[in-house]
Amino acid sequence: MSANPARGEAALTVAGAALTLRPSFAALVAAEEELGPLFELVERAGAGRLRLAELVALFWHCLHQPPPGLTRERLGEGVAEAGLAAATPVLNGLLIQILRGR
Repeated sequence: MSANPARGEAALTVAGAALTLRPSFAALVAAEEELGPLFELVERAGAGRLRLAELVALFWHCLHQPPPGLTRERLGEGVAEAGLAAATPVLNGLLIQILRGR
């Protein structure tokens, strides 16, 4: 499955696997339960204070149909291996969806 920008989805490649991140209502509620208010998350990201663990948590909650066997730890390792430069456009896309909606 490939990401559909019209749905607010973003694509992320981890360890050669193409992942789709979809910031659905349920995903964002779960992320907010773990990470705190979404506006504060956006503010931290904008100020460069978003931690890697927070970024991975947001990605984890927004995963749509993850491949079998993918764990949150493996997702985090993949994000770290790819580097923040690869994760930043995906994060930006999700944050825009959080602020604007669809």
